[in-house]
Amino acid sequence: MAKGNVGLNRLSGTDRIVVALMVIVPTLLVVLLVWIPAVTTVGLSFTNWDGIKPLGEAKGVGLRNYQDVVSIYPPFWPAIQHNLIWLAVMFLLATPVGIYFAVLLDKEMRGSRFYQTALYLPVVLALALVGFIWQLIFSRDQGLINQVTGATIDWYGDSTYNLWAALIASSWRHVGYIMLLYLAGLKGVDPSLREAAAIDGASSRQTFFRVVFPVMRPINIIVLVITVIESLRAFDLVWIINKGRNGLELISTLVTANVVGEASRIGFGSALATIMLLISSVFIVIYLRIVMKEDR
Repeated sequence: MAKGNVGLNRLSGTDRIVVALMVIVPTLLVVLLVWIPAVTTVGLSFTNWDGIKPLGEAKGVGLRNYQDVVSIYPPFWPAIQHNLIWLAVMFLLATPVGIYFAVLLDKEMRGSRFYQTALYLPVVLALALVGFIWQLIFSRDQGLINQVTGATIDWYGDSTYNLWAALIASSWRHVGYIMLLYLAGLKGVDPSLREAAAIDGASSRQTFFRVVFPVMRPINIIVLVITVIESLRAFDLVWIINKGRNGLELISTLVTANVVGEASRIGFGSALATIMLLISSVFIVIYLRIVMKEDR
């Protein structure tokens, strides 16, 4: 403590102001943009506020909103199912593909810069724009797939296909994101580890899974958390397609439909948002526990 005070006393007045601002400003931003909205959402979930009458006239309803969500709100359970499918596809297909491309590009193959750019390009595009781009492929009347195959399938309109069409479009973007993140981690792996594995006669596959992959544990955890959060917050693409209806129900679209839609049920929508917040928090807490254990 004394050493810390001595170090602080050595700072000039300007430096102290800069240090104070570096601490206070981010803290205020987190409180104003994260904690206050989150706490307010949880509080509103126990009321019947409709967003029209004054907030002071809202009445507490206890857990009724949550009971209605799970018992008499038909889109809720399909939304849970679709979010789980979204997570499974992102985790089991899109993420491994992104990691695979990262491993290939880490070998400094010819044209690797071009491939990195091509794979990462969808990431810089808004997810809503991604939806419009894939509309050119999935359109029933003029889409590329139907033009080539001669089919008349409404890929975005038919509830049998639209979830999978949206997942393909989302995966196209997710693969590039994971590729860049994992490639950055691979560049930080000590080359001597691979050289030692090669001397011991390990193949490229054995070197990756037995040497590189374990060393990449922090990156692996970050990739897992990002995949989960991206799956839960999937919204833009689905909302552009059909506002989260007819086979594309997701928790995020249900929240929006109730909070800013025609129904204007702020209390009910807040209950849905709180459920989504709790699910996300589980994975965030797991991530923080793992990170804190590694720092000890």
